[in-house]
Parts: sequence; C-alpha cells; structure tokens
Amino acid sequence: MAGVNSNDFRKLALSLPEATEGAHMGHADFRVGGKIFATIASGEEQGMVKLPPPLQATLVGSHPDVFEPSSGAWGRQGCTQVVFAKAKAPLIRQALEEAWRKTAPKKILRQYE
Repeated sequence: MAGVNSNDFRKLALSLPEATEGAHMGHADFRVGGKIFATIASGEEQGMVKLPPPLQATLVGSHPDVFEPSSGAWGRQGCTQVVFAKAKAPLIRQALEEAWRKTAPKKILRQYE
C-alpha cells in the first residue's frame, strides 16, 4: 500500500476544525488560530507536525521510517519531520490531530471538545 502524498497531507490538515492554509518561508503551512501546526516542505515529499514531545518520542520510536525530530531546538520542542511516501493516512491523521490540539488556542479547543 502506497504512502500519502502532499495533497493527502493537505486534505487531512484542512479537514481539522478552523484549519487554514498559508505560506511560510516558501512552503505551505497549516494554521489554527493563526498559529502553525503543520507544514509541507518545498519539495513536497516531506512535511512537519508540531507534536507534544512525549508523543514525538513515541511516534519516532514506533515508526522511525516515517517520523524524525526536526533538527535543533525545534525538534526538542516537538517539531517532527514526516516522510510522506512511508506514511499511511490514519497515522498522519493522528499526528495532525495531535499537532492541531497542541497548537489551537484554548477558546477553539473548547468549541470542539
């Protein structure tokens, strides 16, 4: 079974409540409440999700071919690279939902609990 692609990632990200697409440093990003929770890299073969660090550790440990911490401080704060070709949609949806929850303002979270 093939992995996801950038269009799949985009559709999953935009399916989340109040998610919008913008651009950041030359590539697509996805925001909630004006804050970035995910991006698509300029080559569109990878993306990034902002995860809680404990979940990042779990996903990297259980799916090292799909997830990798971003470099430096960003990675230590939960930014996690995603290799689209090796990822399955349900796993990406879970990661995007968690990134959305981590990033969404409390007012928005309360509306969708």
